[in-house]
Amino acid sequence: MYGRHLSGKCTRSASLMIVQQNCNEMMNRILVLFPKDWDRDEFERLCYQGRYQFFYEGFDLFRFPENARLITFSARRYADKLVKKYRGRIDGVISNNEQFGALIAAVVAQRLGLPGTDPAVIIAAQHKYYARCLQQKIVPDATPRFSVFPYEMQTAADVGLPFPLYVKPVKATYSVLARQVDSFAELQNHLRFNPLETLILHKLVTPFNDLMARYTPFTIDAHHLIGEEVMSGVQVNLDGFVHNGKITILGIVDEVMYPGTQAFMRFEYPSSLPAGALARMQALAVKLLTGLDYGYGFFNVELIYQPQTGRIQIIEINPRMASQIVNLYRRVDGYDPYQVLIDLALGKAPSATFGAGAFGAAASFVFRRFDGREVRRVPKPAQIEGVHQRYPDARLMLYLKRGASLAREMKWLGSYRYAVLNLGGASTEDLHQRYDEIRRELLFE
Repeated sequence: MYGRHLSGKCTRSASLMIVQQNCNEMMNRILVLFPKDWDRDEFERLCYQGRYQFFYEGFDLFRFPENARLITFSARRYADKLVKKYRGRIDGVISNNEQFGALIAAVVAQRLGLPGTDPAVIIAAQHKYYARCLQQKIVPDATPRFSVFPYEMQTAADVGLPFPLYVKPVKATYSVLARQVDSFAELQNHLRFNPLETLILHKLVTPFNDLMARYTPFTIDAHHLIGEEVMSGVQVNLDGFVHNGKITILGIVDEVMYPGTQAFMRFEYPSSLPAGALARMQALAVKLLTGLDYGYGFFNVELIYQPQTGRIQIIEINPRMASQIVNLYRRVDGYDPYQVLIDLALGKAPSATFGAGAFGAAASFVFRRFDGREVRRVPKPAQIEGVHQRYPDARLMLYLKRGASLAREMKWLGSYRYAVLNLGGASTEDLHQRYDEIRRELLFE
């Protein structure tokens, strides 16, 4: 707060400099690794100014030229560098980044004696094959049939499951290369890469492999794929946190897909599923987290519910905050999930309220294209600012891409996400009406 009020053209007297220095010394210092745009947006809010000092480290894995650092990146050397640089200088470390950040943050926190999740638990949750093995032991009825195989398989028998099946990398993020394949020939075509793509895929998982070898006895590395039986039903995201072994469920968000696809169209809270199904999902998550020895930190679990049979199955568990959608809870329930995240990083017991927010419903709307064409007509800054003035809670993030990066996203994901809009409404009907109004104002192509 002092830093903002005394910057720019204002001059600083010696006494004011001392006041600011004392203020900075009282502020908790938080290291944020591989921050997402949602993280920076949240931490720039006035409620954090003067209370916390944030240090940002890392790079964007999906933007050039930052992602060129992947070529020489070593997770072990990077963790060593952070430990040396921040020893005695920070009070907590956090990351909501699925690919590298959450695991490296756990390593740094452990080595600096700060609160955090056990790196071995992070690895077990993120390694989709070993996570399935653990799920099969803890909650077998909620675990689909699965298999593991290398990228260079020779025959359909190497896959270990009948077609059709759902395939995804053992370690990936943003659903990269995750899709249903109906035959072995289709799977082979799906996994046909040019030399640059092969290099990128290799570099994306090498840091995980290096840390996996140090912290676990696992022998199947991340240069593998997992096959799963095809699951159908209503998909949801369950969010929560664990503080010293006590599990708190924050809520369940509906994941609505674009019709006929596995591409997210929106994330909507609160869930529209029956109360009994939601209660069963919460009980399942508690049993799963307890069985995984997940003793500390944020988590989200993706589940699928079959209304006809009532069966609930696990899609995956992510040992970090779902930064794109957690602010929906603030709109509906009234508490700040990022404050919960900070409290956990500092070793404090977080608190959450329910149903005390300004809105009755909230959603994160995802703008996509499926034709691979660039989005050329986008809203101007003045238009976006006008939307923020008329709808103060609206948050718009743009993810415009061009050329090779766009082509790669289309190949790996099957669609192109170019914007996300988070918004609240008095009711579900009001929420969608506000969304339609904003969409017309933004004038996307």
